[in-house]
Amino acid sequence: MALPKTQVAETPLMPHATAAWLVDNSALTFSQIAEFCGLHILEVQAIADDTAQTKLTGRDPIRAGELTQAEIDRGQENPEYRLKLSRMPEQQRRTSGPRYTPVSKRQDKPKGILWVIKNHPEITDNQISKLIGTTKNTIAAIRSKTHWDYANLTPIDPVTLGLTSQREMDALVSAAAKKAGIDTSPDLGKLGEDRAALVADLQAERVAAAAAAEAAASGEVAAPEPTTALERGEALFRK
Repeated sequence: MALPKTQVAETPLMPHATAAWLVDNSALTFSQIAEFCGLHILEVQAIADDTAQTKLTGRDPIRAGELTQAEIDRGQENPEYRLKLSRMPEQQRRTSGPRYTPVSKRQDKPKGILWVIKNHPEITDNQISKLIGTTKNTIAAIRSKTHWDYANLTPIDPVTLGLTSQREMDALVSAAAKKAGIDTSPDLGKLGEDRAALVADLQAERVAAAAAAEAAASGEVAAPEPTTALERGEALFRK
C-alpha cells in the first residue's frame, strides 16, 4: 500500500539517481523510495523495470551523507516506516567567472561582442568578458578581425540578444566612460541648437503652405488635387 504523500519538500539532491541506487541496493518498498525521493511510485516502478526514458546511474545517498545505513535498515524492517533525510543537500554556489549563457544563445555572443567594441571602445576586454560571459581570446579575435566567422558577424546590441540586461549594460557603459574620462552628460547647447533648427523648419513649412493656399485661392496657380477624404469633402463643399 502506498504511503500517504506528505508536504515535506526535503528530498535528495538527485532524486531519480538516488531512487535508482535504492532500488538496486536495498529491500525498501517502491512506496518508501518514492516518498523519500519525492517521486511518484510509478516513476520508481519505471526505474526498477528499466522502462524509464533515461537510463540512470545510481547515486549513493549514504556516501552523499543524505541517508544512513541504519535508516535504511529501519525501513527494510518496517514497510510503513518513512525514511528521514540525514541532512539537506548542499546548494551549489556559483563561482566567480564568466556568466553562464544558455546554449541556444551562445552563437549570438560574437555579435554582441562586436556591437560593444564598435559602440563603446572604452569598455575593456575584461569587462566585456564578465558582461557577456565569454573568453578574452574570443574578444581579441573579434578586435583583430581574425575570428573564424568575422565576415558574417553583424553587430547587435547584447541587450536585444538577451545576453545581458539594460541595467547592467547602462551601468557598465557609465562606469567605463567615467574611468576613461569621457563626459556622458547631454550637450545642452547642442540640444538647444537642434530644437531651434526644428522650429525654424516647421515655421518655414507653415509659411510655404499658407502661401500656396493663398495662391490657389486667388487662381494664380492650380490647386493640387485633393488626396485625402477630408480634402475631397472640402473640395465638394466649395463647389
